[in-house]
Amino acid sequence: MGKISAVDLFSSWAEMGKDEGMETGHAPSVEFMISKSIPKLNDDFSAIDIGCGNGWLVRKLNTFENCLRCTGIDGSESMIAKAKSIDSDGDYFCQKLPGWTPDEKVDFVISMEFLYYLNEPLKFLSELNKNWLNENGILAIGIDHYLENTSSLSWSESLGVSMTTLSIQEWTKGFEDAGFSNIEFYQYGAKEDWAGTLVIIGQK
Repeated sequence: MGKISAVDLFSSWAEMGKDEGMETGHAPSVEFMISKSIPKLNDDFSAIDIGCGNGWLVRKLNTFENCLRCTGIDGSESMIAKAKSIDSDGDYFCQKLPGWTPDEKVDFVISMEFLYYLNEPLKFLSELNKNWLNENGILAIGIDHYLENTSSLSWSESLGVSMTTLSIQEWTKGFEDAGFSNIEFYQYGAKEDWAGTLVIIGQK
């Protein structure tokens, strides 16, 4: 049986209400990503959440006093429709990536559980550096599917979705090759049978 696209998978999840579970499951890692990233930004910042799902992180960042605006991008029309139904005043756009860039660059790009669904995620890092981020901007990504997290390696087969499997070294070198500096990585929430969410943060 052929693999489906990640967009189709998450659209079906939105229709089944599984997006709420994604929010609950990812929230601790995202809180960690924010805690490590926000102090590196200027007092006021603009942001984009790539793979925003139902928009929960967009809504969270927009509550920050120094967040000028946060925009959500997702390839699933169902997810974007749900985000807009919850937050009718929010900025949410259904866009397939790569191939789209924001009209204005931002100070902070954050993405949880998105990049490894791309065929060439490391190439996309260069696109983010060049066309998405302001000077000294911060990119923070969180991924659960990577080589060292062995319990995640069966996901592509079990979900029927293509995933790009890279090691921690390949991801961090990808940040470096894309032009990022002050690169940090963490394995947040690691335990005996789980290598943790791989969090990587870099500065333009």
